[in-house]
Amino acid sequence: MDIATVIGLLAAFGLVAFAIGGGIASFIDPPSIAIVVGGTVGVVLIAYPLGDVLKVIGVAMKNFLYALPTGADVINQLVELAQIVRKEGILALESKVDEVESDFMKKGLQMAIDGQEPSEIEDILYNEIEKVKDRHQKGADMFTAFGTFAPAMGMIGTLVGLVLMLQNMSDPSSIGPSMSIALLTTFYGALMANIIFMPMANKLKSRSKDEILIYEIILTGIQSLVAGENPRVMEQKLHGFLPPKERISSFD
Repeated sequence: MDIATVIGLLAAFGLVAFAIGGGIASFIDPPSIAIVVGGTVGVVLIAYPLGDVLKVIGVAMKNFLYALPTGADVINQLVELAQIVRKEGILALESKVDEVESDFMKKGLQMAIDGQEPSEIEDILYNEIEKVKDRHQKGADMFTAFGTFAPAMGMIGTLVGLVLMLQNMSDPSSIGPSMSIALLTTFYGALMANIIFMPMANKLKSRSKDEILIYEIILTGIQSLVAGENPRVMEQKLHGFLPPKERISSFD
């Protein structure tokens, strides 16, 4: 569970609710909600295939439920495997593959055990990294699209409210509801874009960078295993991916 996302959402919405005070009921307007929420979803459906839009909930959950090993843990695991290879050979990893949690690392180790060429292993793993980048980018782009279209639909709702108001200036009782639509649609659009969609898009981009870094560490480690490098040399090479404060040697 990503506590930062939960705290951020609670704080942002909580402060808005605090500012509104006891008049929160006046900020709930079904026509305005329909224009902004329904319109935003509709425009995103125009921009993206239905299958991608249906996956958006699963993508959103990555902002809340996200488990990724640290770079230091991955390096320690790879160093342990390198020590086994140095003592017993690459085939000794056969019994260790099932203990590996990362599917990406498991795939690389299995190819190494099967005796595939180093260049072929690199090409396959690198291609998988690129595909992961593409999938992550698409998810972030979709949330950016939601964040872009929500204020635009809010502005359209504002124009609708103003037109309704101007058409009924002779009826004072209609001015209030029309003005409510005009202002609340802008409010809803800004709220959705700046508290939900744009921050989540940025969080997804950050998550993607963290995951790709782990994959790059694994790829480099697999290359070192296949080359039969000294575990110390491998560790020094892999530590280059981490900030100095996170570099913990297994040989100290």
